[in-house]
Amino acid sequence: MSQNMPIGSVMIDVEGLTLTAFEKEKIQHPNTGAVILFARNYQDPMQVIALIKDIRKARNGTILIAVDQEGGRVQRFKSGFTRLPAVAKFKDNPSLAEKAGELMSTELLSVGIDFSFAPVLDVDCGISTIIGDRSFSSDANQAASLAALFSQGMRKAGMASTGKHFPGHGAVRADSHLALPIDERDFKAIEAQDLIPFKALIDKGLEAIMPAHIVYPSVDKNAAGFSPFWLQTVLRTQLGFDGVIFSDDLSMEGAASVGSFSERARQALNAGCDMVLVCNNPNAAIEVLEALPIERINEKSERRLLAMQGRPQISRQALLNSDDWQQLSAQIGQLCDVG
Repeated sequence: MSQNMPIGSVMIDVEGLTLTAFEKEKIQHPNTGAVILFARNYQDPMQVIALIKDIRKARNGTILIAVDQEGGRVQRFKSGFTRLPAVAKFKDNPSLAEKAGELMSTELLSVGIDFSFAPVLDVDCGISTIIGDRSFSSDANQAASLAALFSQGMRKAGMASTGKHFPGHGAVRADSHLALPIDERDFKAIEAQDLIPFKALIDKGLEAIMPAHIVYPSVDKNAAGFSPFWLQTVLRTQLGFDGVIFSDDLSMEGAASVGSFSERARQALNAGCDMVLVCNNPNAAIEVLEALPIERINEKSERRLLAMQGRPQISRQALLNSDDWQQLSAQIGQLCDVG
């Protein structure tokens, strides 16, 4: 294994609380660039600190560590972490949106996580149950404003933000984990509502975006994460976005129509993704790692991905000893119990 391996273009996961020998091999693969952790990988802060150290040691080079820690229904690390409310709660508590973003990020950074896939920028249209209260608001401008505050708090703590699910998941009933949703609206309708939060945060320096596994047939025949039109014409050119584009999980049913896992990865990367996620399917991860060419990713993608590295400003122990953290943790946690 070469020293200081460069970052690859595939994000994988691991099965349990510690690494197996086989997982260490996967982490060492030249095409691996990141590991995403789930609730099954978390027992308590000390265990996850040890796991993250082992992941970094196994790579012997640059690797990103991510998690979904939005709050509400989507919070992978619970015990020893602040219970975060669903972000819809911030509509009535806008002053806490920035503080919540900072708190979530500070806690994760203190155990060695680089970034959380947050904030959700979808506008709640009262249709999608998989989004629902994961959205900041049903009003696009309010969603943009609150998400910008949350993202500002993340950046203050030293964490990059990932806006999802471009160009918008809020207007479809189907869950892209289980099916391929179809959104029949035309571009003007999507632009007038769903793109507003994305535009607002891109203008404020958003570091990463995750596209949706949704087809918008009035706009393009490909699902957004496999669409050069959505990723290059709209996102890169029209909106001027120069951050990371992460695919959503290629194991989701919404990606299945594209073909095999290796074909999904190739199409996503060719469409404009900088990194692809292959989760909850170890064989699929191996297939993708082996199928992609072994070559250094392009300079732009590498620069974008390296900007996702966490910049922790306080240790876990110092955080636990902080009166400010304890007070803020209690204040944010109380929102979970509000109506």
